[in-house]
Amino acid sequence: MHYITGVSYEEGYTLRLVFEDGSCRRADLRDHLDGEVFEPLRNPEEFRSAHLNEDIDTVVWDNGADMSPDFLYEISEPVEDSELARVAETEARYGNSPAAGSETGH
Repeated sequence: MHYITGVSYEEGYTLRLVFEDGSCRRADLRDHLDGEVFEPLRNPEEFRSAHLNEDIDTVVWDNGADMSPDFLYEISEPVEDSELARVAETEARYGNSPAAGSETGH
């Protein structure tokens, strides 16, 4: 059973997720936003409200939607180490810490 320790918005309907095992994965949710709870997330502004709920260890949105960490792990793809290094370098250059971005999701 997986749980999420960090969430950040990338672009479109894609989130960067950090899991309990330390893996960083990219989840494109474009094809998974169906149904009464998830359809409002097709609005890019609503989708960008994604953030970590530490009480349930997964991604939640401001409209109350959430997704199973196991489902997110299954549909996501690993982020390459070289890409992680580039992201960390960019965040350091602009004074953003990965921890701050993962807590707020904004």
